[in-house]
Amino acid sequence: MEWRRLTILVTAAVAFAMAGCGEDGDLTLRNDGPDDVSVVWEEGSFSVQAGGGVQILDSGCTDEDVVVTFPSGKVVTVTGPVCPDRVIVIEDDDLELRAP
Repeated sequence: MEWRRLTILVTAAVAFAMAGCGEDGDLTLRNDGPDDVSVVWEEGSFSVQAGGGVQILDSGCTDEDVVVTFPSGKVVTVTGPVCPDRVIVIEDDDLELRAP
């Protein structure tokens, strides 16, 4: 009987966690750095201008990683899934995920 309760609890926890990543919404990147950067994600690639940003409308969560390449050659990988509840903020030669 205890194993059954544990299984139900674990299943509910996994479903809850997955629901957070199944969100509808926009993938957002903001470039607060001084240079343009290149971005590769599961649907293709694009540049984000210095002082600019990109929103990919109705993209929901990415299943794959998002890879940002700086002019210095540094490559930073944001391990997927990346969901609309986070913004990729690019600064100088690094980045971080932040709440919108």
